[in-house]
Amino acid sequence: MIVPYHKKAGEVEPLDFFRGSTSRAIETEVLMDRQKALDFLKKHLQQENIIKHLLATEAVMGALFDRIKEGEREDWIMAGLLHDGDYVAAVPHELQGIKVSEMLEAEGFTVPESVRYAMAAHNAENTHVEPQSKMDWALFCADSLTGLIVATALVRPDKKLASVEVGSVMKKFKNPSFAAGTRREDIAFCQEKLDIPLDEFVSIALTAMQKIAVDLGL
Repeated sequence: MIVPYHKKAGEVEPLDFFRGSTSRAIETEVLMDRQKALDFLKKHLQQENIIKHLLATEAVMGALFDRIKEGEREDWIMAGLLHDGDYVAAVPHELQGIKVSEMLEAEGFTVPESVRYAMAAHNAENTHVEPQSKMDWALFCADSLTGLIVATALVRPDKKLASVEVGSVMKKFKNPSFAAGTRREDIAFCQEKLDIPLDEFVSIALTAMQKIAVDLGL
């Protein structure tokens, strides 16, 4: 659930993080090539399942861009691939999604403002940076859906994405006791914020993940 942010006296607003950031003229530079992005993730993340989640989200974001076609495709993909790049114990929940941009820039990478914002907004409940653009909402909605799709695959006899169907995921979506940590209300925002019916949103994500099933070990 998105909690509106109310700034307290003397408090630094999370959105201050974005003020004075890179101009669009500089944003046109390549953030980094994919291999460098993967190297960054492997350097900072110890959990293989987090990296697989990021690969899944990258694939889904690319597919959603192809459906929505707003902004820059590279931005969508990189936001998906890097949004949990700071998912480590040393980073508090309220900075998760924000700190990753600082980490990237500390290593000499340019992070477009749109990517910075989307990565912070995917964790809106904690960062209080609310999604605004289509890319923001795509990442916000897709983030939890990838986990639900993986969980659906893992209860199949063969534990393979290839055998998962949209109907199977929809059935699990409607069962709140299955993968109880899934933020179903976040996923459902796809209908209001992206104008994509829930079953189509699931189909787009599932198809994208099936295409990289080998990388996901599924």
